Amino acid sequence: MAAPTLRRKHSSAGRDVIFTALAGLICAGLISLTPYLAQGRDSGATRDSQKDRPAQPASLKGLPPTDLTEGEAIVHALNRLGYGPRPGDVQRVKEMGLAKWIDRQLHSESFNDSALEARLSRFPTLGMSSEALVQKFPPPQVAARREGISPQEYRKEQQEKLQAARQAAEAQQGQMPEQMSGQPDGDSQPSGNSQQNGNNVPPQASSPQTMAPDELAEILLPGAKNFKNQNGPANPPGNPPGNPMMNYEQLQTPQRVIAELAMAKMDRAVYSEKQLYEQMVDFWFNHFNVFAGKGADRWLLTSYERDAIRPHAMGKFRNLLEATAKSPAMLFFLDNWQSVDPKAWARLQQEQAARRAYRARFGGRFGVPRPFPPPPANPNQAKRQERGLNENYGRELMELHTLGVDGGYSQQDVIEVARCFTGWTIRQPQRDPQFWFSDRLHDPNPKMVLGHKINAGAMRDGEEVLDLLARDPHTAHHLSLEIARHFVSDHPPDALVERMTRTYESSDGDIRAVLHTMIYSPEFWSHDAYRAKIKTPFELVASAARAVGAEIDLPLALVQWTGRIGEPLYQCQPPTGYADKADAWVNTGALLNRLNYSLALAGNRLPGVRTDIPGLLAGDGSAQPEAVLERAIAVLLSGEASPQTRETLEKQMNDPRVLQASLDDPITKVNEGMIAGLVLGAPEFQRR
Repeated sequence: MAAPTLRRKHSSAGRDVIFTALAGLICAGLISLTPYLAQGRDSGATRDSQKDRPAQPASLKGLPPTDLTEGEAIVHALNRLGYGPRPGDVQRVKEMGLAKWIDRQLHSESFNDSALEARLSRFPTLGMSSEALVQKFPPPQVAARREGISPQEYRKEQQEKLQAARQAAEAQQGQMPEQMSGQPDGDSQPSGNSQQNGNNVPPQASSPQTMAPDELAEILLPGAKNFKNQNGPANPPGNPPGNPMMNYEQLQTPQRVIAELAMAKMDRAVYSEKQLYEQMVDFWFNHFNVFAGKGADRWLLTSYERDAIRPHAMGKFRNLLEATAKSPAMLFFLDNWQSVDPKAWARLQQEQAARRAYRARFGGRFGVPRPFPPPPANPNQAKRQERGLNENYGRELMELHTLGVDGGYSQQDVIEVARCFTGWTIRQPQRDPQFWFSDRLHDPNPKMVLGHKINAGAMRDGEEVLDLLARDPHTAHHLSLEIARHFVSDHPPDALVERMTRTYESSDGDIRAVLHTMIYSPEFWSHDAYRAKIKTPFELVASAARAVGAEIDLPLALVQWTGRIGEPLYQCQPPTGYADKADAWVNTGALLNRLNYSLALAGNRLPGVRTDIPGLLAGDGSAQPEAVLERAIAVLLSGEASPQTRETLEKQMNDPRVLQASLDDPITKVNEGMIAGLVLGAPEFQRR
């Protein structure tokens, strides 16, 4: 069919907004009407009967019988047990055999992930101790004192340094051309949209000390926040203005610690060969959530994830539970580091008061007499020194970490558990924060937890509680339900959860064994589970980058978009962590941002991220947008698009920006990036 001749329609920011909004609302309608596409299918049209089922393909040998096709089963595994397929992954798994791929993911300790490690070497804070992080990236008060200036002067100095780096980068690029369609001029949208369930934290005031990682991208990569058009003649597609690493390395504030954690998390999701392991690290961090914005935790999270979560993500739950309980990050976040036996604290205060009185009467530390009587006590200081039993950790330990909200415990159990963990604190929290048990602050008396007498003494009281909770049947069920909810469906079948629970109990809480039971269940491979989960913002950003084979020089822009869509990394304030159900993520505003991200990624407009959509699609459809669309659906959606999705996408194929048409000229080129972006924004790609 001959290509039509079009009269060019002048593009404007307003029209761009309309186009993006309409496309986003269409996607929102499709997803919100059918959040569980698999559950709404006509089983008679999509499932073979047992009698007519063809022989199982060789690549699926060793797996439970399934009604999924060979391609669907492989895509399902890549989406659920990892962050989605990269170009060529489906064929590689098909040749290897899916069962072998799964077994390798379950036992990935010996994987060669050297390419990823080379990328992570750009982030030096990942290997630093909490003590070293505090020294190198101190709070503004400490840094100011080192330089002999006031905190206000220090903040101003840091702002000026960052602003100078930004101006230098902008000068190197030259004046920014007008904005691209993905984000309209004057957009004042906050960088981290709140979830409907209220789990997100409002963006903090913008300063080098408090800004979230997604806000940081604007300072380090000028134009990232509003996505200025960087594809002018002086700047090849995908290249950031200036040198992003040069800009980034000038940041010497505490926020760099969290920025590097977030960027490393993105790199791992996109590039790691240990996809299931990275899924479990993300799952457990969310399960044992710690908020980076709470005081000292910004220096403690690096060690928390590296030393407590990652080594135990696929091991015994009891070991993971103890590692988190003794982590300074968790002790600080849930205030257990200040939890003491009130009587023990009173005794310590009396002893200290007696020592002060003695020194005041008979001389100071070096025998120099001091005035007598001593000056009156400061009532505000005395109030600050008041400490007692804190129930926060005891409550969350049972409600969130182990038994679950219906775990059969009482308020008295919360108090008794808190008593068991008195004295679990942090040594030198402002200099060298490490776990430390203080026997002088511990409640030595017997406790009664869930009907069990706890009288092991000292630190063993808390460890005995961890033993008790880790082997409790409620914990086995609660964890099995959460894992099944993450990997199978928002409402996993009871029979599957019960089998996983039995495996947990019989294996003494072996996480790998529980995963094996789940993965090799018929429920995991059912049509009801296929594409039944809505991707979280982090999963969407990572899976889209993998799908298009993106080359990431610096993942700050991807971290930014994760926050903009609604999941700022390490920024979830409640201990519950981010929600794992669709209703937390499906709303019109979030879906519009998902489409905007897809268009920016595929359009090669993310600073520090490069894509080659023409090379990926590798089709000869330069004058046929419909052919490019079909190729994009085949490559990015494995050929699966509902009639509604196809109809919606086909309606966009005559848009001048898709056709790149000039005034009264024949169509000579198709905007493959925009077509790919629209396909990535389709409902099918929003599900995993």
